[in-house]
Amino acid sequence: MKQIVVVSGKGGTGKTTIAASMAYLLQGCVKADCDVDASNLHMMFGGGEIKLNEPYYGALVASVNSEKCINCGRCMQVCRFDAVRVVGENHEIDHMECEGCGACEIVCPEGAIVLEDELTGDVKLSYSDEGWLAYADMKIGAEGSGRLVTEVRKKAAKVAGEDGIVIIDGSPGIGCSVMASITGCDIALIVTEPTQSGLSDMSRILSLIKGFNTTPLICINKWDINEEVSNQIQEFAKKQGVDVVGMIPFDETVNKAVNSLTPVVEYENSQAAEKIRDMFKDIIKVL
Repeated sequence: MKQIVVVSGKGGTGKTTIAASMAYLLQGCVKADCDVDASNLHMMFGGGEIKLNEPYYGALVASVNSEKCINCGRCMQVCRFDAVRVVGENHEIDHMECEGCGACEIVCPEGAIVLEDELTGDVKLSYSDEGWLAYADMKIGAEGSGRLVTEVRKKAAKVAGEDGIVIIDGSPGIGCSVMASITGCDIALIVTEPTQSGLSDMSRILSLIKGFNTTPLICINKWDINEEVSNQIQEFAKKQGVDVVGMIPFDETVNKAVNSLTPVVEYENSQAAEKIRDMFKDIIKVL
């Protein structure tokens, strides 16, 4: 199985637009939306028929049994997340603050505190004319996005099989969900934009990718809105020994495609679509 992940050092660079176009071009591939905090790749492919929808418990949260609690306060003393509250005469745990570390459970002399599984989100697997798509709906305020990403990828790998190809829409940034998206992938395509913040964020995620056995590639989206910074990105990539495989021009057709929930490569007269097609051919050669 081969895996390509599309990432970006920040949000709004066009990562999902590129990922959706690549998935559309590679008919028969399995798609995985690992931007679990805000999954939207399924919207670009009409949703499809839900074949699997199961809850995923990827975190722990502490709870106090008020009948056993003697209000000694030891749990509050050891909690480093200020999750323990005194309500009236009783000690309670704020589930929005609790990180599930278990320190309170260890020090409780009466065994009044227990760690319980917490619902992180729902993992889904859908099928449409464009093939399989794995994604998740993460619960608001839930912890463990990295574990949820791993579960989404497991579902995608299962339907892809040994000979399949999975295209992953990763999370923006460099957090744990991004690391879970990159792990084990053959290629990580960094989508950046020609701004100083885009260059800075690209350098951060490139440093992250180098910690994995993954080949990094770079795509500069809307490169022509600031040719000076685009040149700086290319010079930086050259020094780092990373290929810039895509130079996507600004194209108003992209906005039209996004608003119509359609991959931009479906538009024949789009300059952006033409460059994405050329870029994808080069990525497949690397793969």
